[in-house]
Amino acid sequence: MMKRITLFLSIALLGCSFTANQTVAKLPGALVSGAYLHEVCKRDKNGKEMVKGGHIACQSYIVGIIDYHNLLRSLGTAPSIDFCVPNTIDKGILQDVVWKYLRTNEHHGPFIAAPAVSLALFESFPCASSKKKPKKK
Repeated sequence: MMKRITLFLSIALLGCSFTANQTVAKLPGALVSGAYLHEVCKRDKNGKEMVKGGHIACQSYIVGIIDYHNLLRSLGTAPSIDFCVPNTIDKGILQDVVWKYLRTNEHHGPFIAAPAVSLALFESFPCASSKKKPKKK
């Protein structure tokens, strides 16, 4: 299932890349790409950030995605990529989850980082099914 979602998003993003790149070039302000988020979230083997202050940008972006996702859920608009991050989770753990996902999914690099963050969170924090599936006889 996850591979299908990733493949679908990759194809959709690649199909739109020419138009998206033209649009992004015309927009004022900076958009956060997967490659940029990967760099600001990066830590060395001792856990020290590689970009001074990078954890602030990284964690703030991730928490913003989570907040918006939770807003959509509260309005009854179920996102197609649903995740359930506990309110008690440490932001450093979120940073590690997203950075590791971006490291192993480099195809997200040139695109807006939000879908990659959602996929990373979906993999690590899936929602428990509220409906029990019937047992097969």
